[in-house]
Amino acid sequence: MSNWPVHATISGPVVMIGFGSIGKGMLPLLERHFEFDRSRFVVIDPCDADRGLLDERGVRFVQAALTRENFREVLRPLLTAGGGQGFCVNVSVDTSSLDIMRFAREVGALYIDTVVEPWPGFYFDSKLGNEARTNYALRESVLAERRANPGGSTAISCCGANPGMVSWFVKRALVNLAHDRGDAAPQPTTRAEWAALAQRLGVKGIHIAERDTQRAIHPKPRDVFVNTWSVEGFVSEGLQPAELGWGTHEKWMPANAGEHKTGCGAAIYLNQPGANTRVRSWCPTPGPQYGFLVTHNEAISIADYLTVRDSAGNAIYRPTCHYAYHPSDDAVLSLHEMFGRAGRVQPVHHILAEREIEDGVDELGVLLYGHANNAYWYGSQLSIEETRRIAPYQNATGLQVTSAVLAGMVYALENPELGIIEVDETDYRRCLDIQSPYLGPLVGRYTDWTPLTDRPGFFPEDIDTSDPWQFRNILVR
Repeated sequence: MSNWPVHATISGPVVMIGFGSIGKGMLPLLERHFEFDRSRFVVIDPCDADRGLLDERGVRFVQAALTRENFREVLRPLLTAGGGQGFCVNVSVDTSSLDIMRFAREVGALYIDTVVEPWPGFYFDSKLGNEARTNYALRESVLAERRANPGGSTAISCCGANPGMVSWFVKRALVNLAHDRGDAAPQPTTRAEWAALAQRLGVKGIHIAERDTQRAIHPKPRDVFVNTWSVEGFVSEGLQPAELGWGTHEKWMPANAGEHKTGCGAAIYLNQPGANTRVRSWCPTPGPQYGFLVTHNEAISIADYLTVRDSAGNAIYRPTCHYAYHPSDDAVLSLHEMFGRAGRVQPVHHILAEREIEDGVDELGVLLYGHANNAYWYGSQLSIEETRRIAPYQNATGLQVTSAVLAGMVYALENPELGIIEVDETDYRRCLDIQSPYLGPLVGRYTDWTPLTDRPGFFPEDIDTSDPWQFRNILVR
């Protein structure tokens, strides 16, 4: 596409926190799709390795690490410079999403991030205990802020590929499944209607099912953690407890599972690291595969959003929901190396740039299972070749994230007074309309595979043959 549409005007300053793989990828999308005052566009990052991209565009760069002590002092003059409504785009690590979101709203600015990120130390604080280190706890902190300070300028929490885009995929997949099942009810417009549709269709669970086949030109060196997106982000979430939205159809719970005593009650956690926890899942290209049950915000928010409760507030329907992630081959090798050393991360981190990738696709979608059609996958099959053609400075994984941020920004600008919202509460049609040109083929596939296919094999297994879609059959033990 040579004539990229301008979707919206940003009337105030634009402050982007973070200039790693996602920040660099955001740069061309911001330039293509928004009208804004370039003299008030500022990028903040403690590392200046890629500031040349900004210098050649005349974009101001502030080399600084935001901390508990300085973030207000650094951000206030930048987010309030000149007139209009500012926009804070937080694509960083080691900064508190909640604190920065709260401050942005205090000064009337719009806000968006891709994860509920804490200040440094949270992920690896052994004094907290596993329950406190969960994404459930982080999400509840944002929900508490929303209850305490309703309304005001729009802040969209967790609007990347996943969490983020996959919540839009869930709604599209439910609509497609309803059509194919002959469900004649009007398309849902409220949270209660979406939950009722999922219940009516008999969806027992949802995998955020991903296979990254992007292949590096050069093999992974020893003592280097190689990934197609933030190494720090992946290691942090990978060493958190595995988490999943917990469905009402489940009859068995792992012995090392923990339940939350407060909050929405939509999820459980396992007392083991997510990036060392395997589950059985399915994607169109590989078919059956192992994925890692890495904790993600969407596993909890989607399950919570689709919960049906009785008059007493008890959950009578909820789908199980969790990530089932097969990262790039180099990332898998990096995980094996790291966990072989009891979780001690490699001293060198490397994100594969687009020029370092031979070929491959990031196939990221949602697998809705347990209904009358068995299982249905809907998602993006974005290749590195397509990515190079349409957007610079990023690989396929990055573009799925940056294009979701783009869509969320447009939605916030079109709806500037919604207060704090989750991606599940946005208009999926509008957001996918903005994002779709960057996602490659968007496909839906049915499969007759279940977690019991070809099992048991040579060895006896603890499985539930009465219902193939029990988590007991999905978890690799």
